[in-house]
Amino acid sequence: MIQERMIRAAKLDPGLYEEVEADRAAMGQATVVVVLSGLAAGIGHISTGGLSGVLGMTIAALLGWYLWAFLTYFIGTRLLAERQTQADYGQLLRTLGFSSAPGVIRVLGVIPPLAPAVFLIAAIWMLAAMVIAVRQALDYTSTLRAAVVCLLGWIIQAVFLMAAALLFGPS
Repeated sequence: MIQERMIRAAKLDPGLYEEVEADRAAMGQATVVVVLSGLAAGIGHISTGGLSGVLGMTIAALLGWYLWAFLTYFIGTRLLAERQTQADYGQLLRTLGFSSAPGVIRVLGVIPPLAPAVFLIAAIWMLAAMVIAVRQALDYTSTLRAAVVCLLGWIIQAVFLMAAALLFGPS
């Protein structure tokens, strides 16, 4: 069942995102999708990050997922809500978790000449999936509004991560 859902998520099927939004039991599956995507990214970067990089990418994927879902929830329900917008944090976690399904292709980054293209394609594909996930989870009628929510969340997350890197990174 999870494989079928991941394929549908990667196919950008809006029905899948509605399905996992409503399925509270899908949280475990969403977590598995995020972990698999993080592992794939780590394996794809294994030549530069080693085994510790695989673990680091997986942990970063999980933390990024929680932060992204929180930012999306706040921006989408408080700042840019439409009249019919109704969502909770769990709905965003589930839908955004599944939107990382295209990230499993990053495992192909182990083939050095393919790595840059694979990671770029995965990033664009995951972003498209995130926009659809946000649109469905927040009951938006506008894909543009969902894209703006994703963009604002990305900017805030990037600033937060840069600040954290400056504060806690190597001296």
